[in-house]
Amino acid sequence: MSFLGGSEPQYDPADAFVPEHVPEPGAFLADHDVLAGREHVALHRTVADAFEEYGVYDATFGYNLARLNRDPRHTDAGFRYAEEADDPTTLRAEFTPTTAFCPQAEPLAVGAFRALDAVDTHGYDLVRVRVDATLDGSDDVNERLAKLESGELDPNPASSVGPKLTERGGSGSGSSPPF
Repeated sequence: MSFLGGSEPQYDPADAFVPEHVPEPGAFLADHDVLAGREHVALHRTVADAFEEYGVYDATFGYNLARLNRDPRHTDAGFRYAEEADDPTTLRAEFTPTTAFCPQAEPLAVGAFRALDAVDTHGYDLVRVRVDATLDGSDDVNERLAKLESGELDPNPASSVGPKLTERGGSGSGSSPPF
């Protein structure tokens, strides 16, 4: 039974690259060395591990976001990867959400960036993550991702914003309710 109550689809095997079940590379990957076959699968396994470690989950489907690439219900959604043409130590990752108006696209893309930026198991010196242009508002999301990548924005803003929580989960601002 799935997270939403229906039966689970027959996912593609984790060790298979099924071109019909992943999005076409978009503009962010154009003119770069797009990974396919075994190279894509090996990197995607590392991505799945990073997403698991850092909790990058699709709330709608209730699974690790990397699993979207293997979900036959969404053949035009998921991640594609490329090595940057001028610098093969730079990984480009492009996320295509399931719909043009996906409300989770920005937090998922930011989460993907944070997870991939935090690990070194992928073997790249620099990771660039962008959303595909099919997402409404992709320019704004990609601008934020570029600022995270450059260090202009704090990749972990939650660590420096908001009230400190007490042991019991309250804000520590007194004994009155927070409303």
